[in-house]
Amino acid sequence: MKQKDPDLLLLHAPLLRQGMTTPSAMRDVLYALLPVTAAALWFFGLGALLVLGASIAGAVLTEWLFSVSEKRGESLLDASAILTGLLLGLTLPPGLPMWMAFLGGVVAISLGKVIWGGLGHNLFNPALLGRAFLLATFPIPMTTWTPLRGSESFFHVNASNLALPFMQTQVDVVSSASPLGLMKFEQEVTSLTNLMFGNTLGSLGETSGVLLILGGIYLWIRRDLDWRIPVSIMLTVVVFSGCLTLFDAVRFPSPLFSIFSGGLLLGAIYMATDPVTSPLTPRGTWIFGIGVGVLVVLIRVFGGLPEGVMYAILLMNAATPLIDRYTQPRIFGR
Repeated sequence: MKQKDPDLLLLHAPLLRQGMTTPSAMRDVLYALLPVTAAALWFFGLGALLVLGASIAGAVLTEWLFSVSEKRGESLLDASAILTGLLLGLTLPPGLPMWMAFLGGVVAISLGKVIWGGLGHNLFNPALLGRAFLLATFPIPMTTWTPLRGSESFFHVNASNLALPFMQTQVDVVSSASPLGLMKFEQEVTSLTNLMFGNTLGSLGETSGVLLILGGIYLWIRRDLDWRIPVSIMLTVVVFSGCLTLFDAVRFPSPLFSIFSGGLLLGAIYMATDPVTSPLTPRGTWIFGIGVGVLVVLIRVFGGLPEGVMYAILLMNAATPLIDRYTQPRIFGR
């Protein structure tokens, strides 16, 4: 005889259960980055695959080595190491030697994650920390842009990709500076269409602004990111750069150029929104995003480097604990 359901059902906490888990969120970000990764392979050929593979291998191997021996390999199941390696690879130039990309993945996991106590304890975004290390250690390879390849020469491998550690090799023909470099040092504006669809030089993740935005919309629908952070960053960049453009349209880039050039979209959508290194409170996310946007424009326009997204996010990562402390909502009853 079937037992009748009780009139009062008691359950232990937590009473509100959500289907989202860390592995599912990480996989969603990987899915969102697949079109951008495919575009990088389309524009830069097999060399892009080598760079991405090396950075992912460095991150995954380091995660495995630093795991507890009894549970070695279990920490890889959440896909965070793969995502860190992929994000790092997308911030690298297509002609970077593979050993440098591998070293960047090692630093991203070891100094950006493991040394803080593992996933959920790190103060800085691991992928950006790995890129900061590479830029400080190898500034010339990190700012050398190889030409677009396209589908006709997909299997062409840059000679620099296969360079031995600490050995110099001839770099394939460099056609021009990145759009940000052309704007900053030569006041030459790149076509907005090329910026939106990726027909420009730059890092692997700067291939297509449209695909980056579509991936961000997918993450927003899946509720994997806080929309306030990318919106506040881009609104701040638009307002700040718009004011500068009104002052001198020749010297300062337009708002749309500022949004679609460089790594702003990649950083704002996929890195600044890291739930571990960004504020938890709604008011804090607005402060965080505005701070990133202001720093990006300041570094790009008045700094010595044409790009400032990496430093802007890392600096605001350092300010996140302070932002959380002063934006906590008032306790009920006080």
